[in-house]
Amino acid sequence: MPRLTQTDSWVIEFRKLLYGEFDKDHQWSVGEHRGSIRLIIKHNGGKQSRVLPYEWSRNGASKAFAEIKQIYKRFYLGNSRNLAEACEVVKVSDSNTKIDFQQLIEDFRLFVPNASDKTWQKSYIPVLTKAKELFERSKGKPNNGEELMMAALEQWTQGTRMRQIQRRSLNKFLNWAVQRVKLPSAFLPPPIQPEVRKPKKIGYAFRDSEILALIEDEKNPKWQFAYQLLAVYGLRPEELRWLRIVDGVNGKELHSIYRKSMGGLKGAKTKPRKLEPLLVRDIDGNEIDWKLQERIEIGEELPPLGEEGQGSLYILTHLKRRKLYQQIKEEALRIGQEAVPYSFRHRYSKESHAAGFDVTNISEAMGHTPEVHWQNYSRFKPSGTTEMYRNRNRQTA
Repeated sequence: MPRLTQTDSWVIEFRKLLYGEFDKDHQWSVGEHRGSIRLIIKHNGGKQSRVLPYEWSRNGASKAFAEIKQIYKRFYLGNSRNLAEACEVVKVSDSNTKIDFQQLIEDFRLFVPNASDKTWQKSYIPVLTKAKELFERSKGKPNNGEELMMAALEQWTQGTRMRQIQRRSLNKFLNWAVQRVKLPSAFLPPPIQPEVRKPKKIGYAFRDSEILALIEDEKNPKWQFAYQLLAVYGLRPEELRWLRIVDGVNGKELHSIYRKSMGGLKGAKTKPRKLEPLLVRDIDGNEIDWKLQERIEIGEELPPLGEEGQGSLYILTHLKRRKLYQQIKEEALRIGQEAVPYSFRHRYSKESHAAGFDVTNISEAMGHTPEVHWQNYSRFKPSGTTEMYRNRNRQTA
């Protein structure tokens, strides 16, 4: 086959086509390189080129033209930093280029062996599944790491803790995939910028009268039992499934063997603890003994709480169905607070402080450190200022 020269008619037509298609200030042309089409551009006083996977022929030119238009678009309108990157983005976007994103996720799982199955499902799978969905779209798929991250994280509210977790996970995945040449360099994630976190909502502490009303309003005895345990022992919702009877120094004791991860300390978890009851009082101030430990001992049933880690979600879902809870929630919002399943636990902390207990003892009973307690419950500490003014008023009365 005779070697075609750059003066052949189809070459002239091809170059004219490019000249007419693109902005006149953008100098894009083509040349021959070892039988293939080389794309050549002049940009910012420099020259860049890239060999395209098309034969240097009329037929190859007709196939290359559509791709060159996409490269042009990515180069000037996208976030590509050079011609090579723009070409890589288009290559990935080409439906003929197959990337098994599911296989990438499975391979990446082996790269993070220290993440427990629970952490993997909660902190990685949601955002990676969304990224896979976006990547496999037939139209409108992201062209680079920044576009992919923005679209994948859209479902989480800006500044929330969960969005930060998902963003770190996707960032780690994309860096891993690009470094191992499983994804083009265009999919390197942008530098992580700190997000403005939303102020943490103040948790509402149920009043004893509200707890009694919720129990009376609830017709299912399993849920009544759950509310009683949450309130009297100040439990985390998830702890309901981890209650055990243990032989103690002075006889049978009720313990929580739940071990919660301690934030900021890798691998550290809270210790199992003996539960201390703080009885709910009726309208006359009399303590109500629901014989909770004895009922646990005989195996009284609790409501379904879903899979591990879903206890709070299941309780919240059930509460939302109750009109009385919605009324309490609205009342809490009026004072800038939020009624949640942890509101039973907040009540335990509030009443413990009101009783004058030392913070070290309260923290031990609630299963966290004094530092964590002050971070979350300092608002319940009796105010010395209030007591000072109260004493002054008594003196003048």
